[in-house]
Amino acid sequence: MASYDFYFTRLTYESGDWDVDVRMPSNVLNSLVEYTTLRVDPVERIVALSDPKMLEAPFCYFAGHKLVQFTAAERKNLERYIKGGGFLFVDDCNHDVDGLFAKSFEAEIGRIFGPKALHKIPNNHPIYSSFFKFEDGPPNTSVELNGWGDDLVHDYLKAVEVGGRVRLLYSNKDYGCEWDYDFRNKRFLAVDNTRFAVNIIQYALGA
Repeated sequence: MASYDFYFTRLTYESGDWDVDVRMPSNVLNSLVEYTTLRVDPVERIVALSDPKMLEAPFCYFAGHKLVQFTAAERKNLERYIKGGGFLFVDDCNHDVDGLFAKSFEAEIGRIFGPKALHKIPNNHPIYSSFFKFEDGPPNTSVELNGWGDDLVHDYLKAVEVGGRVRLLYSNKDYGCEWDYDFRNKRFLAVDNTRFAVNIIQYALGA
């Protein structure tokens, strides 16, 4: 069996809609191949949050638009994964801090880790310089700039940290939608907008 440094795991969950932005993973994986020396599995893996197999993944992606309401098994695995050194990137596809996904997901995280565990991270956090340099913190997305969602441009990301390291990175910026295009279309962009995904993953693999 091939040995990989990285594979992309999308988490399914019983509530809400997890199957969003279907072209995004292949685009991000292409960026890792293009910019880094990581041995990358080119195939997205889809694993249930309630499945113990997700505990083995170096990086997991969780996204949606609708209500998030974890089952007992999902809640248990999420807590074990984060506290055990895993890395979860969560993307609010509504890019709306008052939306259903945001409110319900943040409530679930508060229930698991405590009401103050999910907090804003500063825009000079190491995640913004782990590979490419983002001087102003999280790059904006076109969906924010076009005024959809809550009509705000979010100038921060949130995180749950364990032992001084981000283990859950949470975005209301809808990066999944921003990166949801065929990787062959990157040549039409002045700047490759998936570069921040490389930063996230390089940080996730850093410790």
